Amino acid sequence: MNLFKLSWKYLTFRPFSTGLNVLLLALGLAIITVLLLMQDQLEKKMNEDAEGIDLVVGAKGSPLQLILSSVYHIDFPTGNISLEEARNLSRNRLVKSTIPLALGDNYQGFRIVGTNLDYLELYKTEFETGQAWSKPFEVVLGAEIALKLDLKTGDQFIGSHGISEGSHDHDANHFLVKGVLKPKGNVVDRLILTSIESVWLTHKEEEENEDSPKNVNLSEVTLHGLPLSDGPKEITTLLIQYRNPMAAIQLPRLVNSRTNMQAASPTFEMSRLFELLGVGISMLKGLAFVLIAISGIGIFIALYNSLKDRKYDLAILRAIGASRFQLLQMIFLEGILLTFFGAILGILIGHGFLDLIVRQNQSGVMTSIQPWIFLKAELWILVYALTVGVLASLIPAFTAYQTSIAKQLTKA
Repeated sequence: MNLFKLSWKYLTFRPFSTGLNVLLLALGLAIITVLLLMQDQLEKKMNEDAEGIDLVVGAKGSPLQLILSSVYHIDFPTGNISLEEARNLSRNRLVKSTIPLALGDNYQGFRIVGTNLDYLELYKTEFETGQAWSKPFEVVLGAEIALKLDLKTGDQFIGSHGISEGSHDHDANHFLVKGVLKPKGNVVDRLILTSIESVWLTHKEEEENEDSPKNVNLSEVTLHGLPLSDGPKEITTLLIQYRNPMAAIQLPRLVNSRTNMQAASPTFEMSRLFELLGVGISMLKGLAFVLIAISGIGIFIALYNSLKDRKYDLAILRAIGASRFQLLQMIFLEGILLTFFGAILGILIGHGFLDLIVRQNQSGVMTSIQPWIFLKAELWILVYALTVGVLASLIPAFTAYQTSIAKQLTKA
């Protein structure tokens, strides 16, 4: 007697009821799958992006906004800071190294970041083609940008004002692609990197102070350290590495209380962000478990009700040689098949939904997520689903086990 074939026939005999139970279970498991994937990859990638950055110094405002805009490049900057103040801070005995950033432009939604070669060394980048910039308006592209925009070494493009796409173009200046980086799976993949002098010169025609642009050398750029300028200039933020553990206590307090700038710790701010997000994640998990519970009840009702119509069939099976234990196995098998297909469908829906989200975010942090990576934790989703199937089948299976041949055939 083929119990699997019998169980499958009974399930497909009621396709709408079976399909609804599978779908309810799949939706709950899909939510859990998406949360698992996002939590695992986002936390891992955000920790990688902030590695080597102990402190971010920028204009006063929201500390979290400062971190998101300068480390992860997914928010608007809080403003600019004086280059002179940044230089004074970089000379502090508590500071080991500093990397300046100048933001304000984009190309088709991808940020153009003015910095120096220390930024490339921070993320241990390697070149796929070309080399680093050495003159103004030479840029290095992240691997993701080169792929999506079909740009290569030697190509030129015009940047646009603002962090996001849709503002006016800087027609007077063309950027030259000097190099393309190898994929790293971090924030650098989606950035256009150039010198700070390039960012200053791009906005030359918009600056009200006519003395300032004249102090910028049109043929040289600063490859390491802070850029040189005789006149008043500004940068967006300063990425700092501490010289010793004592700096973590003293330096943020010094910056926040004695300067016009603010200091924010990536580790502290991201911990606070994940703590805030934890409430929303818990609510979504709660919704997922409610859907799974409803689907479990639905499976129980479907199996129990089907037994009322199948008692005569079960008695016939017993009469032709099926044992009580085989009937018990058959009902359990039906519940397990329902939840198994629901689990597989839920995991696929979860990955597919995440893939859709990634495709709709062309330049955000979501683009770094790989939706079709399968985690070991997803095996527990399958185990959990099968457990629901077994529990939902307990009472129907026990009822089938107690089927009386004589009583049912006498009724017929």
